[in-house]
Amino acid sequence: MIPYGEIECVSPLSFAIVYLLSTPEIAVVGAGLIGRSHISVLQALDTAAMCAIVDPTEDARLLALECAVPWYQSLSALFAAQQPAGVVIATPNHLHVEQAIFCISQGVPVLLEKPVAATVEEGEKLLVEVERMGVPVLVGHHRAHSPVMQKAIEVMNSGRLGRPVSVMGSALFYKPDDYFAAAPWRTQNGGGPILINLIHEIHNLRMLLGEIIGVQAFASNAVRRYEVEDTVAINFRFATGALGTFLLSDTAASARSWEQTAKENLSYTHYKDEDCYVVAGTRGSLSVPTMRLKYYTADENRSWWKPFEEETLTMQQSDPLVGQMLHFVDIIDRRLNPLVSVADGLANLRVVDAITRAVDSGVTIELPFNL
Repeated sequence: MIPYGEIECVSPLSFAIVYLLSTPEIAVVGAGLIGRSHISVLQALDTAAMCAIVDPTEDARLLALECAVPWYQSLSALFAAQQPAGVVIATPNHLHVEQAIFCISQGVPVLLEKPVAATVEEGEKLLVEVERMGVPVLVGHHRAHSPVMQKAIEVMNSGRLGRPVSVMGSALFYKPDDYFAAAPWRTQNGGGPILINLIHEIHNLRMLLGEIIGVQAFASNAVRRYEVEDTVAINFRFATGALGTFLLSDTAASARSWEQTAKENLSYTHYKDEDCYVVAGTRGSLSVPTMRLKYYTADENRSWWKPFEEETLTMQQSDPLVGQMLHFVDIIDRRLNPLVSVADGLANLRVVDAITRAVDSGVTIELPFNL
């Protein structure tokens, strides 16, 4: 982004050329697990450049030295020294809103890692500020940029499954002890798998089946005994009338998670025969991410006594984190609207909050349709 004060005497044609040829400089705030993933993506792109790492830790200072970029201990120190075109915020959840508001107050677009906020109230505060300031914030639900999700949404929108009836989903995996030792906040309220992991799944389910208007849930911390949950069972009701079930656990030795089935993050072993979602409609079902489709060719043939037609759909694989960063560059340079807005991230957070309240109360939590 070129500051307005620097282009007052530049002709419109010259400005257009400079604008199109410019490479936006992006700072990354937070050098933890996801922050380092964003850093790797930026280092591989030729359409953007990383200009700084912001993180008070010694590990971050050494990483910045390795990446040959400036290191700052705080956002205020960053902006005192330079004006990035964009900022990626990949810090612990409770810092998201304060840091995002600081950046947009400087007129700088933000890629804000999910969840959009630690609480619904904070998310609402951020939404007000984003709408007031008019500076774009892209929420880091990167699976919205996944070819797998795009293909699944295409199938849902095509009507091949008929009217959606149900979804069965899972995010079952085992996080090692050092995951928690490296970031003790993950053992405390706000750091459990409901907020860290399930919020991705909520966004996927909303993209596939629409708004969630009711939830029931049970949670347990019987294995790790941390302050946060380690296993959760959830029921969903969608505005369309479809129903869903979901199992979440970060202490389950299972491959039925997005990370281990979608083959989008090569840090995880890929199990090509496993799925994490099965969406069923009145005419067929789709397993995701294997994209195995089972369907009836005609309404009169629908019966559990009749065999399905079977098909496995194909797609071009790509890294959704790269797709997300390319989209963020478009937001910075061409002023495109974020694919996942703060309002969208807040809708996901409201569902997660409802799940937490359902766990605590033992009753069904209803959500308004106009999320």
